[in-house]
Amino acid sequence: MPHLLNNDSSFSSRQELLDLEDGPVGPSVVLPSPVESQGMIINGFINTVITSIERRFDLRSYQAGLIASSYDIAACVCLTFVSYFGGTGHKPRWLGWGVFIMALGSLVFALPHFTTPAYQPRVLAHTGLCSANQTEECGDSKGSGLSLYRYVFMLGQFLHGIGATPLYTLGVTYLDENVKSNYAPVYIGIFYTAAIIGPAAGYLLGGIFLNIYTEIGQVTLLTPESPLWVGAWWIGFLAGGAAALVTALPILGYPRQLPGSQRFIGMRVSEAHQLKDGSQVTASDPQFGKTAKDIPRSVLLLLKNPTFIFLCLAGATEATLIAGMSTFGPKFLESQFSLSASEAATLFGYMVVPAGGGGTFLGGYIVKKLNLRCRGIIRFCMLCALVSLVAVFVFLLHCPNVPMAGVTTSYQSSSQNNNPFYTQLQSSFVVGTNLTADCNAKCHCVEVLYNPVCGADGVMYYSACHAGCSAVNNTHMPTGRQMFTDCSCIMGNMSKGEEGLAIAGKCSSSCNHMPTFLTFFFIIISFTFLCSIPALTATLRCVPDSQRSFGLGIQWIVVRTLGGIPGPIAFGSVIDISCLLWQEQCGELGSCYLYQNSAMSQYTLIAGIIYKFFGTVFFMLASVLYKPPPESPQNSCENTDYSTADRGVEVGHLPVKDLPPEIIANVHAKL
Repeated sequence: MPHLLNNDSSFSSRQELLDLEDGPVGPSVVLPSPVESQGMIINGFINTVITSIERRFDLRSYQAGLIASSYDIAACVCLTFVSYFGGTGHKPRWLGWGVFIMALGSLVFALPHFTTPAYQPRVLAHTGLCSANQTEECGDSKGSGLSLYRYVFMLGQFLHGIGATPLYTLGVTYLDENVKSNYAPVYIGIFYTAAIIGPAAGYLLGGIFLNIYTEIGQVTLLTPESPLWVGAWWIGFLAGGAAALVTALPILGYPRQLPGSQRFIGMRVSEAHQLKDGSQVTASDPQFGKTAKDIPRSVLLLLKNPTFIFLCLAGATEATLIAGMSTFGPKFLESQFSLSASEAATLFGYMVVPAGGGGTFLGGYIVKKLNLRCRGIIRFCMLCALVSLVAVFVFLLHCPNVPMAGVTTSYQSSSQNNNPFYTQLQSSFVVGTNLTADCNAKCHCVEVLYNPVCGADGVMYYSACHAGCSAVNNTHMPTGRQMFTDCSCIMGNMSKGEEGLAIAGKCSSSCNHMPTFLTFFFIIISFTFLCSIPALTATLRCVPDSQRSFGLGIQWIVVRTLGGIPGPIAFGSVIDISCLLWQEQCGELGSCYLYQNSAMSQYTLIAGIIYKFFGTVFFMLASVLYKPPPESPQNSCENTDYSTADRGVEVGHLPVKDLPPEIIANVHAKL
């Protein structure tokens, strides 16, 4: 022992070498890969293609929300088991097999494309014209039965949830256990930045895939701007599943514990919340948490920790908005600004890349740079929640609906109705669905053929038939859209030769709120994700070391049960309430064709205010009720790692009895 004390320079050099060789460089490179795949599949592709899946399989938004929530339902079922037994087991093996199951889920999710008949919407050249004399035909059974495929999608999501469960519990603690505590936020920030880059890549790639027709190789008259267009939603899941399968193999090869990690564990100083009855000492028992009989006591210890409880509740409120808006955010943009599904998905992805990824990494860096202790971290989270609460009032802005004849405006029958100001004013109100008027009564139009056209009068019509069009110009517009002529319901500008003309597809929106909305929405995303890593770091610090994996598992259960699961379902129901025009096929309701933009914005605003307000309050209560250990002053800016280099002592080579009391920070140091 004396020779160690008298050779400071030799020890310092050896320690620096160990820092390079034994640090979590390997896991910090490999672990983000499956996390990126998970984010790309679950939070990217699924959210991007949800509108296309609704359209292809005749689903309502709440049913699509249930598909999205199946991931969190599976996670809740598995979290306790995985976090408890995986926390004391071989973490890399749990992680590797989980990624393999996640890859299988992606293949199952893409399966309905290959087991259903080809998508063939009725949009032939003369279908839907006034002279077509169409009749609606229904078979013996009601509907198409495609909506039953939602159970296959739910199964795929369930497998996704099972496979991804170890990533955000065991993966985080595996990194945290193999690095100094003051560097942990940076490595975890890299880990979670990959979780944000993944969805961003999913949105961008998903937008590209949606510009490819779902039946590859089949010629169609549809364009991506058509409401009947369904893109190749399934390609991303095949590619994502293959990527996850490849990343599972190297993870299985990692050891239970990296060489040299014991030195970092021994240097860590506990910041666990101190319970009044001192029962946190139970968690320091080396035998505690080894068997299933300790689960009730482990849960009880966490329930006695008010800081942990309120951090869980704050995470649940944030997760509700994140899950809801990530699932239906592209649909919101699509409806408000009259965008195509691919345009909305791509635009949403452009916001998620810098806002979500930058906010996640910056949050971890701020904690490291300012060397914040537990209470300071929670206060930082409260500030972020408060800023995003103010920014959520941007949902007061909304774009008026493009006027649609028979739904938001009446059919043109007078010079007053032809006034653009009158049409715009009338489009703000719901006039009741009545798609039949004098100008198209003799056309016998059927509502099953939804193929909207934009008239020269600036009004959108359910189909060319409902616009009274009796002919089609085979010369396509530069955009590839068809032009219809002799439309009896359209009163265009005669001097410009626009009388009775219509173009296939929806009318474009003249709303100029998009730059303002996207700016504030960017702020909401940035500050929401800015506190994600700090909140996770605070959770890891406020519980005893032996309960970190289990604590994260319980937190994820709370977050998913109260946030991740109800979020998409609640937002989907809100969007369904905003629907003005439903698909109806043989007596069954399918997906929604048209939403009321003002109602959609108002409901989203109310939800945003409620959840952001409670999130701010929960962070405040977590800070106020936090009780730091006596040796961990709440306002201290000192390093949470006690370096032994100054003493010339290498922790891993000393028996516990020779260690100073402040070094023995947790059960893992007592070997």
